[in-house]
Amino acid sequence: MKMAFFDRDGTIIEDYPDNKWTDITQPVFMNGAIATLKAVLSKGYKIIIVTNQYIINEGYITLKQYHHITKQMLDELAQHDIGIYDIYYCPHAKLEGCSCMKPRTGMIKQALLNHPEINLSESFIIGDSIVDVQLAVNLNMKGFGIGVGSDYGNNKIKQLTSIKDLMTYL
Repeated sequence: MKMAFFDRDGTIIEDYPDNKWTDITQPVFMNGAIATLKAVLSKGYKIIIVTNQYIINEGYITLKQYHHITKQMLDELAQHDIGIYDIYYCPHAKLEGCSCMKPRTGMIKQALLNHPEINLSESFIIGDSIVDVQLAVNLNMKGFGIGVGSDYGNNKIKQLTSIKDLMTYL
């Protein structure tokens, strides 16, 4: 199965400075995100979200706030006939040294355990942070970085200006 692993904040919905997340109650979709997700599904991919949420254990938001924002995002996507196959999040603080925080591979390994039908060689990772690109490199996967630099010495990594540019490569 072809899987598109999407980062959440800054890729699908807006991201904010850590301390501002405390006051966020509604997700705001990135320009072009909904159309891009629909197009990815139309190309035969399933979508899994993999997101670092260190702001939970660092005390900026509660687990309840995280789930509230995520539920609203999923409800809005469902209104556009966009189904998300699964979601993995890392709630650990940056200094906890967990195995799941990107660019470590724990969330993808868990996805493979839960969904062994995933074929990583036909899949890709996309995000707006260097850790998303590094995750793709760590797994020897195709990756797309939105505005995160230009050269990784790896022909599997492509740089995008915005999420809308993804369709050029699929």
